[in-house]
Amino acid sequence: MPAPDFAEVLAPAKVNLFLRILAREESGYHGLETLFCALSLADSVRVQRGAPGIRLHVDGAVDTGPPERNLCVRATERFYAALRESPAVDVHLAKRVPSAAGMGGGSSDGAATLRALNALHGEPFDRAALLRMAIALGSDVPFFVCGSALALAWSRGERLLTLPPLPPRPVIVAHPGVAMPTPEAFRRIAERRGGGYAPDARALDLDRLRDWDSVAALAENDFEAVVAEEIPFIDLAKSALRQGGARIAMMSGSGSSVFGVFDDADARDQALERMRGLRMKVWAADTLDAEPSVRIG
Repeated sequence: MPAPDFAEVLAPAKVNLFLRILAREESGYHGLETLFCALSLADSVRVQRGAPGIRLHVDGAVDTGPPERNLCVRATERFYAALRESPAVDVHLAKRVPSAAGMGGGSSDGAATLRALNALHGEPFDRAALLRMAIALGSDVPFFVCGSALALAWSRGERLLTLPPLPPRPVIVAHPGVAMPTPEAFRRIAERRGGGYAPDARALDLDRLRDWDSVAALAENDFEAVVAEEIPFIDLAKSALRQGGARIAMMSGSGSSVFGVFDDADARDQALERMRGLRMKVWAADTLDAEPSVRIG
């Protein structure tokens, strides 16, 4: 069978169904405990054999930064270094997930690039090897490589426990078009906590992550209060989502996107129409119950 010429895969956004900031670790990074959930709102990545080198092509009105810092490019470099081959590939990135939004768009793009390149080359690396590459690329990247649409994560996101997916639910994502840098959000939380990040001794019962009712009871984000002080949109969007019937309404990651989880699509769609009049960017999506598959050709 001839080797494929291209491989493509969706790069889903994520939301944090809860996010707790724990103690600062010896590494200097802040410890986190969070529940990642993948969404149908997604970029797409296509890798195609080409001339020697790496060429990145980006479609979509989303700022992806300089090419040398783009996670698709960095993932490609890391993949070929592990493969011990020189790259000869075109990477086509179609952007839809907003950047600097707490939704893991760039991280998901990097993970999708690893998965697509692995398929293009006949799966030379197993999942564990891809995860090792992902850890070196950034905090959220391992989740998008782990093979599950739902996972509990600790530390920088490199410690993962994959979980059975929750039943898919309709979602609204709203974004104000502005962001607060994550280091600044951490600094403000440190000030609020008296200069430190005291460990939280609450135990987490994994049985409470098996249904939406239980997850909704845990749905809090420690970043939310400090980001909302700077970006009033956060509270406005949450209020609009709750009034529209959202079971969960909260900020994702360090912001500034806000999402709402609904019980049915009709309620979601009615809330979406009302939110379109609030001068915010909004998207309809669904939570995923499986990892997107890679298509080759």
